[in-house]
Amino acid sequence: MTQIAKTEPLPEPPRQMTFEEFLAWADEDTHAEWVDGEIIFMSPSEDIHQILLKWLIKALDEYVTAHDLGLLLPAPFLMRLASRPSGREPDVLFVAKENLGRNKRTYLDGPADLVIEIVCPDSQTRDRVDKLREYQQAGVREYWLIDPRSQQAEFYQLGTDGSYRSIPIREDGIYHSAVLEGLWLKVSWLWEEPLPPLLSVLKEWGLI
Repeated sequence: MTQIAKTEPLPEPPRQMTFEEFLAWADEDTHAEWVDGEIIFMSPSEDIHQILLKWLIKALDEYVTAHDLGLLLPAPFLMRLASRPSGREPDVLFVAKENLGRNKRTYLDGPADLVIEIVCPDSQTRDRVDKLREYQQAGVREYWLIDPRSQQAEFYQLGTDGSYRSIPIREDGIYHSAVLEGLWLKVSWLWEEPLPPLLSVLKEWGLI
């Protein structure tokens, strides 16, 4: 019988480490963020989180690719922010073409242009308070907060004064992105079970 090799556990991290030490310590399976020199371990994701994440990535990547807007990446991929400092791992991040120089292969050195966080029970404060403040200070131009459990979506855009303003969803239930030029989202799509077929969304966006 073939024996499966056991994966060696990561060594216990020190209480404090630099971002470079964090990159050297973590491996591709490490689900953690680096904040104020400390490691913050993340809880395993729920199925509802992963299903929505997969759908968003597929739909948005088709749009970004079709319009040659930049780079869209799902977690796990770190975004290094100097303002706190922190190394965050957004569920989805988008970098516009003019800012692709920030991509350092294993992390983004600076703010993404758009960040999406799918809220889960243990991330309410982290996503709604800590990250909102950090992303605003760092200059993330647009921030989506999506809570599939409560079926609530919040959209923030960075004003000229460097502060986020909450963008209301239109009466017809549609949100228009400021960063992804021309993209609109029917918010009710996010709560459908099952989620709408990708081809129908792409057709509404005029991509097919």
